Amino acid sequence: MTAIALTIAGSDSSGGAGIQADLKSFAALRVYGASVVTALTAQNTTGVQGVHAVPPDFIAAQIDSVFSDLKVGAVKIGMLPSPEVIRAVAESLRRHAPTVPVVLDPVMIAASGDRLISEEAVETLRAELMPLADVVTPNLPEAATLLGEPEAEHENEAVGQARRLLERGARAVLIKGGHGEGRESVDHLLGRDGTVRRFAAPRIETRNNHGTGCTLSAAVAAGLARGLGLVEAVGHAKTYVTEAIRAADSIPVGHGHGPLHHFYALWK
Repeated sequence: MTAIALTIAGSDSSGGAGIQADLKSFAALRVYGASVVTALTAQNTTGVQGVHAVPPDFIAAQIDSVFSDLKVGAVKIGMLPSPEVIRAVAESLRRHAPTVPVVLDPVMIAASGDRLISEEAVETLRAELMPLADVVTPNLPEAATLLGEPEAEHENEAVGQARRLLERGARAVLIKGGHGEGRESVDHLLGRDGTVRRFAAPRIETRNNHGTGCTLSAAVAAGLARGLGLVEAVGHAKTYVTEAIRAADSIPVGHGHGPLHHFYALWK
């Protein structure tokens, strides 16, 4: 049976993040990708020049269309620009996908530093979507924003913030350490059972890191769609993203933060 994953996210006109990165990741990991566009961005490797939100009722219509025809094995959620959009997605998932694994990537700020979600949407995201997600995948700035706290500076602080996100209703949290410092990029996966799992990889020096968070969460969703357990899916995703970053400089794109090389294993 064909593994299918659905991404519900914003479009990146430069192709490095959002819907485009998700679909590339699905394809590279042998998963068929479907998509629901929540926002259009005028965006390139140097920044975000504009955002146009898709009306909530049309987002719901897209989700209805996908689930009425395709057997979706996992859902990845990315950029949701407004409280109305968040509520529309949450209601659609309650109706169509109560048992389908959901990966929530709380996209808030682009690699360029441009904000992608309104401040008033953060509380709606916490209340409406975090309890529906099988795993939430914030980076360090996103975790701090979700909690209203300063950004974690050390691993133990990151783990503490992940625990507090569990207390806020998340079923599992994968807190990403790409924004941290040190020789390793360390992610921590925490579940309700209290177990902390550490996923470390060498930190790769490159400016071509556009779409890293989107790619990781999409890769986790791809693993879940293929029937992997969460821990195994995260491990496979960490390896995939690390190698895609390592190969990023081999495909120079744009004048700013270029994309990862999603097809590093295929473009030999």
